Amino acid sequence: MTSPSITTDIRNPYVRAIALGRMAGVLGLQIIIVAVGWQLYEITNSAWSLGIVGIIELVPVLLLMVPAGNLADHMARRNMAVAAQSVMFVAAVGLMVASYTHAPLWAIYAMIALVGVSRAFAAPSVGTILPQLLQPEQFVHANAWVSSGSQFAAAVGPAVGGFLIAATGSTFAAYSVAAVCQLVFIVLLLTLPRIDPPRSSTKPSMAEALAGFTFIRDNPLFLAAITLDLFAVVLGGVVALLPLFAKDILDVGPTGLGWLRAAPALGSLTIALVQARISPWQKPGAVMLAAFFGFGLATIGFGLSESFALSMVCLFLTGAFDSVSVVVRVSLEQVITPDPLRGRVSSVNYIFIGMSNEFGAFRSGASAALLGTVPAVVGGGVAVLAVVALVMLRWPQLAKIGQLHTLKPDSYVPGT
Repeated sequence: MTSPSITTDIRNPYVRAIALGRMAGVLGLQIIIVAVGWQLYEITNSAWSLGIVGIIELVPVLLLMVPAGNLADHMARRNMAVAAQSVMFVAAVGLMVASYTHAPLWAIYAMIALVGVSRAFAAPSVGTILPQLLQPEQFVHANAWVSSGSQFAAAVGPAVGGFLIAATGSTFAAYSVAAVCQLVFIVLLLTLPRIDPPRSSTKPSMAEALAGFTFIRDNPLFLAAITLDLFAVVLGGVVALLPLFAKDILDVGPTGLGWLRAAPALGSLTIALVQARISPWQKPGAVMLAAFFGFGLATIGFGLSESFALSMVCLFLTGAFDSVSVVVRVSLEQVITPDPLRGRVSSVNYIFIGMSNEFGAFRSGASAALLGTVPAVVGGGVAVLAVVALVMLRWPQLAKIGQLHTLKPDSYVPGT
């Protein structure tokens, strides 16, 4: 099935539903992240508690990644996406109850684990719906619009979460708004057509189950892109430490924390909107490498800053540079991956990319606890610059690729 309209902006009903739906979902998720971070740091006053959140959310993704990817390739992806967001709704309601009843830490961590379960099944379903509905030449601009909506929510969500916490003195209202956002996402997903996959003629096998790993391993362009993204975000991520910066270094409180969390998303939104309007990059691989070099420099600047204004600028730049990579990488994945493999490839990709923030949360929390906050952040930024150099040396072909829509899907067949 293809789109009923040749447009790839918000007038296209499919792009609109996904863009607005993901905007609502990301808004709710960002509010949850801010509320959980503030709540845990208030209770424990420990950087370790912030890092542990990333690990708890990561464990269910690692356990469920393979079955989730296979399921997305063998059922209607819209229905799977609805089920995944329903689990997120349950997690938000659970956090509401935990906040109201002052539940113990294990109850909060249990709900974070549910968030991980939801994201494990959402990644290979939500992210692979649009490629079934659009033509390859529409992918770049459609992804830019979806990214714009997501980044707008990511920009507004932390600020809304911080404001609600500051205004009410608790996290209950923040979790309530997050739950409503997930309901909105579910309703918008239900407006999309249900597309059942063709009946498979191959017998289930381990090779078929692990086809996503095999595809990525055998495709040097995609392997280079996700390697760059993974290590850059893991080593350069500072989001988990923002409660510490807001309280102990910049002294700006929960409202300031909300704005610090919003700054990267504001940068991402700005660049995503630009990419939605301009022609696709002529040399997208080279642009991605340059963007991550800038990301590393901005991370170093944030770590050294003692000014709230300068910190906001550096975080804005990290988001702007990251947005370039997101649109290029997602479009590359969609163009080169055959549709019967998209669920499995997307699921594996999510481990390396979508969950890199959670890896990074643990890395940054542990590094800050062991080395100190500023050395942990500055060292991470320097490591990002080293990663960019290593990727350029290992996969020089990444910098040479032309416009993404000119690439063709790989001919790899699962189980062969």
